[in-house]
Amino acid sequence: MFIQTEATENANTMKFLPGQDVYTSGTISFDKSGETGNSPLARRLFGVAEVEALEFGADYVTVTKSGAVEWLQLKPAVLGAIMDHFLTGDAVVEQKSEAVNDASEDDLELDDSDPIVSEINELIETRIRPAATQGGGDIKLRGYSEGVVYIEYSGGAAALQSGVENMLRHYIPEVTRVSDWRDALPKPGMDTDEAKAIQEILETRINPSVAGHGGHISLIDVDGARAYIRMEGGCQGCGMANVTLKEGVAVEIQKVVPTIREVLDVTDHAGGTNPYYQA
Repeated sequence: MFIQTEATENANTMKFLPGQDVYTSGTISFDKSGETGNSPLARRLFGVAEVEALEFGADYVTVTKSGAVEWLQLKPAVLGAIMDHFLTGDAVVEQKSEAVNDASEDDLELDDSDPIVSEINELIETRIRPAATQGGGDIKLRGYSEGVVYIEYSGGAAALQSGVENMLRHYIPEVTRVSDWRDALPKPGMDTDEAKAIQEILETRINPSVAGHGGHISLIDVDGARAYIRMEGGCQGCGMANVTLKEGVAVEIQKVVPTIREVLDVTDHAGGTNPYYQA
């Protein structure tokens, strides 16, 4: 394994390029006094004396050292730690699976004997689903509870959510909102000020931009310094999804909510059937 190095404007900071993917979900930073429990690579590097801070990006590791040691002495130990990590095959950052678990059918209520559910099903099957399938997607009713309709969108159908909601509310007064079925699980992080600020930036600045490509981006949860987003419609399976995340969504969110240190994409991109860009 050959690791290249690049100097930076800061004499105490150096970029290491291992020649393979490092952290493709944006950028993430660590400092020696902070928590590194979810990053085996960070734990290994902080085991090297005089390493003070780290940043991981798509293909690089940036290391900041203390001024008490020269790179000539420190660099071999850093190179060894990076090489040892990638030889183990461990993840650079271990994701919290419990934060991104999808709702199961058991978490949703769908009483077929309820006349409202019957009306919703009829509208979906006769008016909504045909439009969705024409666009290469699909729509399925997954739950109904207290005025909220939970829909499973496939492919580009997620871009129809606004129209689906308008139609259901027009014909069925009991319907107050339409939501993605995976949003049915309770998420305490969504009630925070940070989540509300992120929701606003998504709806006012980001989604109007991606809507032109038939896309939509939803906030799934906020967990401390992490925000979890899902790309829908034309963004699901998009070959430019990683660029959209790193250079667009993450940048805009961190401008408004600087406490968010990483934005993680939990989209099943392999499930996209009608992306605007093909991978």
